[in-house]
Amino acid sequence: MQSPINIPTGSPIYALTTVVGIVVTTLLWKRLARSDGRTPDDRLYAVYGGALAGAYIGAKIAFLLAEGWHYRQDWMALLSGHSVTGALLGGVFGAETAKQLTGYRKGTGDMFAVTVPLALALGRIGCVFAGCCQGVECNAAWWAVPDTHGILRWPAPLVEMLFNLLFLVWALCALRFGWQREQRFNIYLMAYGVFRFAHEFMRDGARWFGTFGGYHVVALAITVTGAWMYMRRTQQQRAATIV
Repeated sequence: MQSPINIPTGSPIYALTTVVGIVVTTLLWKRLARSDGRTPDDRLYAVYGGALAGAYIGAKIAFLLAEGWHYRQDWMALLSGHSVTGALLGGVFGAETAKQLTGYRKGTGDMFAVTVPLALALGRIGCVFAGCCQGVECNAAWWAVPDTHGILRWPAPLVEMLFNLLFLVWALCALRFGWQREQRFNIYLMAYGVFRFAHEFMRDGARWFGTFGGYHVVALAITVTGAWMYMRRTQQQRAATIV
């Protein structure tokens, strides 16, 4: 099994996609906020900052809980390892915490529904070219990709990138036609959670027992969080129409 963080920490490809992802999604966030008539409001940027901070912390915690024990002798891995599954949960917690602290009550999920899939898709481009986060070994097939050792593997980064790009297309259509207002990011959480739970069996990562690993648990948590937030928002929307 290969380390999920087998990119050198100084990899220019990984660094470039990370920087591009942050810059592009930040600019897109601002554009979406202006188009929705929300700016100027410093609290909105506090929510965005809270989401970023929560995502970073969540990404680290999820990695340590899911497979940190597997790399307990590798300090570089422990320091640089992270997980997008934890980033999603942490980002939600960070954004909600920022809203509570600042008193911002408007929904922001529709903007995250566009920026988050884009950021994750850009991040997976870095994985594709740098050779990390690979899938399990497989037989020769048109979709199989060789790793740095020439071993054929399931194209896990490509599949995740495709999933996020497809959801991005849906989110842009939803934005254009007004589908599922204030529910789009909750739908993304549920969709990605289900997808990631199933796809985790095809990823080459540390397992807790059998083929079941820590990221399966995190994926379930993402799905449950999305479902709970979807139901909460539905109740709020119904209450608003009654009033």
